[in-house]
Amino acid sequence: MGTTGQMLITAGAVLSAGILLLTTYNRVYRWTLRQKAQDRELSAIRKENTLLTYGVLACLKGLEEQGCDGPVHEAIDKIERDLNLRAHDQEGNCG
Repeated sequence: MGTTGQMLITAGAVLSAGILLLTTYNRVYRWTLRQKAQDRELSAIRKENTLLTYGVLACLKGLEEQGCDGPVHEAIDKIERDLNLRAHDQEGNCG
C-alpha cells in the first residue's frame, strides 16, 4: 500500500508540473501574439501620424505663400526638423 500511495503522489506531482509548464507556455505564447498585434497597430498609427503631419505642413506652406508670417514660419521649421529627425531615426533602425 505504501508504494501505491507514493506512486500516486509522484504521478500527481509530475502531472502538476506538466500542467504548470503548459500553462506557462500558453501565457507566454498569448503575450507574444498580443505584442505582435500591438506592434502592427503602432506601425499603422505612426504611418497615419506621418501622413497627417505632411497634410498640416502642406496647409502651413499654403498659408506661408499667402503671406502669413510669424508662427507659420516657426511651425514649418519645427515640423520639417521633426520629420527630418524621424527619417534619420528610421534609417538607423533599419540597419
